[in-house]
Amino acid sequence: MEWLASPEIWVAFLTLTALEIVLGIDNIIFISILVGRMPKHLQPRTRFFGLALAMVTRILLLLSITWVMRLTADLFHL
Repeated sequence: MEWLASPEIWVAFLTLTALEIVLGIDNIIFISILVGRMPKHLQPRTRFFGLALAMVTRILLLLSITWVMRLTADLFHL
């Protein structure tokens, strides 16, 4: 529990949170621009699918970062 008192952890957490917020807003803007070009009857479904795919992709990328952080042996040698 001593990691809770570490300022480096809190700075990293706040930085990651700010990046996720900025990238989330960017995703919303980009998807809304693309959805605007779709036919009206497909827009709600396309918007939902695009936002869901963006969220799942971001979660998978965050999980892959935690996997990389836990690696202790070399993956390959050059």
